[in-house]
Amino acid sequence: MTTHTARRTGRPAPPTWRNWAGNATARPLRTSAPSTTDALAEVVRRAAEDGLTVKAAGTGHSFTPVAATEGVLIRPDRLTGIRRIDRGAGTVTVAAGTPLKRLNEALAAEGLSLTNMGDIMEQTVSGAVGTGTHGTGRDSGSLAAQIRALEMVLADGSVLRCSAGEAGENPDVFAAARIGLGALGVITEITFAVEPLFLLTAREEPMRLEAVLEDFDHLARGNEHFEFYWFPHTDRCVTKRNNRSGGPAEPLPRLSGWLEDELLSNGVFQAACSVGRAFPAAVPGIARIAGRALSARTYTDIPYKVFTSPRRVRFVEMEYALPREAAVEALRELRAVVDRSGLRVNFPVEVRVAPADDITLSTASGRDTAYIAVHVYRGTPHERYFTAAEQIMVAHGGRPHWGKLHSRDAGYLAEVYPRFAEFTALRDRLDPDRVFGNDHLRRVLGD
Repeated sequence: MTTHTARRTGRPAPPTWRNWAGNATARPLRTSAPSTTDALAEVVRRAAEDGLTVKAAGTGHSFTPVAATEGVLIRPDRLTGIRRIDRGAGTVTVAAGTPLKRLNEALAAEGLSLTNMGDIMEQTVSGAVGTGTHGTGRDSGSLAAQIRALEMVLADGSVLRCSAGEAGENPDVFAAARIGLGALGVITEITFAVEPLFLLTAREEPMRLEAVLEDFDHLARGNEHFEFYWFPHTDRCVTKRNNRSGGPAEPLPRLSGWLEDELLSNGVFQAACSVGRAFPAAVPGIARIAGRALSARTYTDIPYKVFTSPRRVRFVEMEYALPREAAVEALRELRAVVDRSGLRVNFPVEVRVAPADDITLSTASGRDTAYIAVHVYRGTPHERYFTAAEQIMVAHGGRPHWGKLHSRDAGYLAEVYPRFAEFTALRDRLDPDRVFGNDHLRRVLGD
């Protein structure tokens, strides 16, 4: 369709869009990069008049085709920057296409910070919240849980604002739109809660897997932010505990920090993954070496320099959110499957936690949550491993991360999200003609 249109009009065919991992692509008929809310609204109105679907795509860090379209692709590259800081209210309002990295740096320069964040910051703010990006936290939740208001363009080109609180605007929309999968509208700006800049002390240390599992509840409840990485084919984990500190700041020395993050976590790890992909029999040996390569370290710095790390090794990922109390049993089952199946897993398994929240389609909606994420190096066959892991997660009532690979459909998701019908009814009201629809949303939300 795209090629024929290009020939008929004499215009070159639009370029193919690819996500970060390279496993999802799209050939939109048109691509637009509006710089204002009004301009974006006009793009949506024109697309609807032409009978075209509309999707917005940021940096493509979702592993699903949630942003794919054959209609109009909106790129938020020019819809960026901080619009307002309200120190009295403790909020910052930021344009939807602003990269998290730029937001974090700008907030730090103003003496402010988000309370919690994920472990990478390359995504745009709207892309990150739209699929439920989260870090780990005993008391503080996902990026979306820190939203206080947002603005978005609806399918008819109108602009809707919604906000938190009893006196908030459009509270029913606010409950759902914080994690909206791009199905309700195109977000144009977000207001986050912020607080004065603080320090975190990170304590990273190796532990045995069984020791972590036996003490998991205490570790999760005894630290503000706890996570760990288990290296399959071994009994080795790397744990990370981040807690607030009165200072002084003691950042990682530049050389040792570079060695650990850039060389071991990226450069050497990239080479090891490449070897493992070419020679699967070598994976267990590589895992044992990797599990012993990282040593204990402690440092204190501002939040985004502790929460986030560079991630240059490309991979594909599946992550499930389980009831917190099911995490240990599920991990033991996953270890048993890996040990007896002959699978060769060349990437650590990541485990994080989050408190219950009140967002309609949040993976932590209504329950304290543990996240179990499985990864493989890009280009490595993943179907058998992911299928085996998914069977375990589903048996425990798991909810798949909206931006990561899974095989669940609307029928299953309606069972594990008590407010699923509330979201789809709102979608029917705001976008009855599915201007913001695509094949992926048809599978996970239904028609």
